[in-house]
Amino acid sequence: MTKSEEPPPDLGQLLDKADLAVALESDRFKQFLDQVPVAIAVSELQAAERIIYANDAFERLTGQASGQIVGGRWDRLPGRATAPDDPRGLGKVLVEEQDYVGEYLISRDGAPVTVDAWSNVIEGDDGVPAFRLVALVQAIARDGAVLDELQTQVREKDLQLRELQHRVKNNLQMITALIRVEAKGISDRSLGEGFDRLAGRVEALGLLYRSLSDAGSDGAVDLGIYLSEIASAVMRAHAVEGIHLDLQVDTWAVSIDVAMPAGLVVNELLTNALKHAFVGREGGTITLHSTKLPSGCRVVVADDGAGLPPGVTWPRPGKLSALIVRSLKQNAKAHIEIQSAPGKGTQVTIVFGCADAAPD
Repeated sequence: MTKSEEPPPDLGQLLDKADLAVALESDRFKQFLDQVPVAIAVSELQAAERIIYANDAFERLTGQASGQIVGGRWDRLPGRATAPDDPRGLGKVLVEEQDYVGEYLISRDGAPVTVDAWSNVIEGDDGVPAFRLVALVQAIARDGAVLDELQTQVREKDLQLRELQHRVKNNLQMITALIRVEAKGISDRSLGEGFDRLAGRVEALGLLYRSLSDAGSDGAVDLGIYLSEIASAVMRAHAVEGIHLDLQVDTWAVSIDVAMPAGLVVNELLTNALKHAFVGREGGTITLHSTKLPSGCRVVVADDGAGLPPGVTWPRPGKLSALIVRSLKQNAKAHIEIQSAPGKGTQVTIVFGCADAAPD
């Protein structure tokens, strides 16, 4: 059997090993990364850190073949900082700093290329740093007359971005965790649905970023607007004829670390209702109410569909939804009540106090 004839690996089993190095040996996983329009490379954090993977975009951007990159150290990468007061090379900064590390000039085929660089450490399930993920993006040439203004805007947004990154700790690690947990349940039959759910979760995080960028300097998120945007996105992606959304929201500013798990929980519940509550029925109603009370906020997600099957609970232990619910309970001291009966639908009620959800 030739390499092209080999059956694809079971992605669920592959990522269930919680070993990114093993995942990167999968042709299917590497083909996915090679389609990403961002230069990505990964190193394994051992006694002697070595690069174990670089996608096609990374090779093209740096002008180096995979054989020159894989197996080497970051200090092999060309690049000097565009900031005159930073004498460090790109490879050194990638190891010493995290998140956005700056703008660098690299030489590709004898011509200078400006890139923006990011570096993030990914921890294993035991909390020990295991991998370093580096991303490079070619910078767009800008007119010098507007550069100062853009830099001022970047600094302002960078403060907000750093606050968001502080709240969610490590955004790349969060996305990696989403992919890893979702992949554990993948089979050939459910592959499309699994990644469809993943897309919804990532979109919910994207809406949070947008809400943050639209917010003032305090970094607060309007929970009512945020949840209504999530509901609109889920309905666009999954709604079918005959299913209606009863949406009522009050505007209320909450902190980022409350908005994020609340949005993911609502996304999960709405997606579950649209996919499973009305199977074999002509239609029904899904309810999303986010009401501000004198003591706090009450979020209700309900449907008048089939209800949970006998013996099934939500969230299911060990699933990502259980992790998100636990995060909401911890961050907002939320109380969550689930009611469901066969043929009478499902209702999830979330209540948390003003002081616990208020922005810092």
